[in-house]
Amino acid sequence: MALTSSYFDEGTLIGVLTTQPLDRVLDYRAPEGGCHLGAFVEVPLGPRKVLGVVWGPGRGDYDLSKIRSVIRVLDAAPMREELMAFLSRAGDYTLTPMSAMLRLATRAPGLGDPPSMRKVYRLGDSIPDRMTDARSRVLDALRDMGGLSLTLKELAEAAGVTTSVVKGLAKLGAVREEDTPRDTPFPTLDPNYAGKDLTADQTSAAAALRADVATRSYGTTLLKGVTGSGKTEVYLEAVAECLAQGRQALVLLPEIALTAEFLTRVDVRFGAKPAEWHSGVTMTERRRVWKMTAQGGAQLVVGARSALFLPFRDLGLIVVDEEHDTSYKQEDGVLYNARDMAVLRASICGAQVILASATPSLESWANADAGKYKKLELTSRFGAAILPEMRAIDMRHEQLPGSSWISPTLQRAVHQRLDNNEQALLFINRRGYAPVTICRACGHQIGCDHCDARMVEHRFLKRLVCHQCGETKPMPTTCPSCEAEDRLAAVGPGVERLAEEAQSLFPDARLAVLSSDMFGSARALKAEIETIAEGGADLIIGTQLVAKGHNFPLLTLVGVIDADLGLQGSDLRAAERTFQLMRQVAGRAGRAEKPGQALMQTYQPEHPVIRAILSGDEKDFWSAEAGERRAAGVPPYGRLAGIILSSTDVQEVFDLGNALARNDGPLRRVGAQVFGPAPAPIARVRGRHRVRLLVKAPKGTALQPALAEWVAPFRLKGELRMAIDIDPQSFY
Repeated sequence: MALTSSYFDEGTLIGVLTTQPLDRVLDYRAPEGGCHLGAFVEVPLGPRKVLGVVWGPGRGDYDLSKIRSVIRVLDAAPMREELMAFLSRAGDYTLTPMSAMLRLATRAPGLGDPPSMRKVYRLGDSIPDRMTDARSRVLDALRDMGGLSLTLKELAEAAGVTTSVVKGLAKLGAVREEDTPRDTPFPTLDPNYAGKDLTADQTSAAAALRADVATRSYGTTLLKGVTGSGKTEVYLEAVAECLAQGRQALVLLPEIALTAEFLTRVDVRFGAKPAEWHSGVTMTERRRVWKMTAQGGAQLVVGARSALFLPFRDLGLIVVDEEHDTSYKQEDGVLYNARDMAVLRASICGAQVILASATPSLESWANADAGKYKKLELTSRFGAAILPEMRAIDMRHEQLPGSSWISPTLQRAVHQRLDNNEQALLFINRRGYAPVTICRACGHQIGCDHCDARMVEHRFLKRLVCHQCGETKPMPTTCPSCEAEDRLAAVGPGVERLAEEAQSLFPDARLAVLSSDMFGSARALKAEIETIAEGGADLIIGTQLVAKGHNFPLLTLVGVIDADLGLQGSDLRAAERTFQLMRQVAGRAGRAEKPGQALMQTYQPEHPVIRAILSGDEKDFWSAEAGERRAAGVPPYGRLAGIILSSTDVQEVFDLGNALARNDGPLRRVGAQVFGPAPAPIARVRGRHRVRLLVKAPKGTALQPALAEWVAPFRLKGELRMAIDIDPQSFY
């Protein structure tokens, strides 16, 4: 992006990129007093006032007499040129309109509001004489926020009460009402506050990372360490070096529930908590984080993937923790992979990237193998902890009733752990009670009215739920097809059904069920995880959520109910994801003094992936997986792009797909192939019919320009929609 001037005098023709869905930068005149490149401005667009950023000089290809002036420059630090360049290059890579990229970088309310005071509410010193349920919820909400202050509206919404309840508690002194500036810097983090004693492995890795950060230049390092090896403590030393340099750091986490434990570790290491950026943060706090990253008042941000688009003043380090996790891929709106975009942003602003994982993605493994990334390895667990023993339970030899899922061998192992006052975890990667509800009279399977997907019974909710569109309906008592009564049967296990069986097998055990859809808020989920970690449950029943880096010190047994589940289907990453998930789940066991064990129920103990998981021979697994991908010419040794077409009219969407397939000249010229169109595996979602095409090209192909030229002649009308997914992670 050519930037020819950094300041524009009053009346100068300037180009403004707005957040509105337009395909170009618009010309305006600089306002009274002029404006800087990157300034956030309010501009007239038709009858409306919209947010924009001064993107450069105006083009001057519009009637100059009709060009209007910028209304005002907002009270916010101008967007830095590195962020402007990052948005442009990320937009080019993902083939995303720049207006949508700008929306990613301005996701905070009231950016143009002037500095002012606001009333906030904190926990008070007294307890009301008369405690009602509503009052208890308000006080609990404040405790859950860990000392953070909330506005009147935010506190009332968090507690599910009216604002009058909060005001009543304020009058009684149970809640403190305070006037405070809207946007204040975060507490200073001290890089020398309290470093931990590290093992020789950790010390060596930390020294290497510190040295890289001290260069104040770009580089990417894959930090690979077995589960429980202390990767977090190692990369926090890199954060310490970054803070000592006076630069800012960003740590990305794949799951919001991980933040509570991580924030505590940051507090212990640096003497204060960092800024947070994720869906569980209030809108008031989002605005504060956005403003403070731009002004340098936030040294460290811990956040979800969207934190990558914050306006850092001087970003020196990005850590992508659990870098293999699929939640780093944004699957709707702007389709991007935060892991890859972290590398792109760091390369532009001269920052270091640390990709941390016990089970790296094949992409990162291949980049490290090729020398593009440095690689540091932690081979042993921290302290007295040792890696769990891993063993398969061959289900072909287990005597198990058809309606049961926990084998006798696994039952005995659980009983043994419970008798020793240790925790056990039973893992199944299926939410709900049962994946299919079938009529035994006519064979009808209950599906969603708006999607081509089966509805999943959630017995705790007494409802059927579509996991594609979120549609719910009460659990019927008669078959919707043949109207037979009492003939509906649940088929297959989900986490709720597993919990029901576990409760009957282990009646004295305190059960905790961890599934993302069973908690009304992120705070409730974090609180449950903290309770489990402190010994508040004997037996944990969990879905994929439990594999995401949690530390349960008392957990010594992990039982995987269906290790074969992920090996089904045609996903090119099926083996990789199964390997990663099983290793991550098993890694929850034995993270303290007591040794752990992981038992995997499987009907295919001889499968190469299962054998690799049990043997721990990761290098052989990755080498074999890489060989297969290289032979097939697929990522990371080839390029893929998914084209998803959708419409309420199935004929319309197939007509467009066939037209695209016939006119593939721009792709053939760069050596790319087009496959399809074909119905998507889930061919209808939310009432829209979905058709997919897949574009495959050799590695190194300039695929994006060819794709842009290919789709340019096709104008989408009416209900037709097209999404282009560069480097697709899923193919549903």
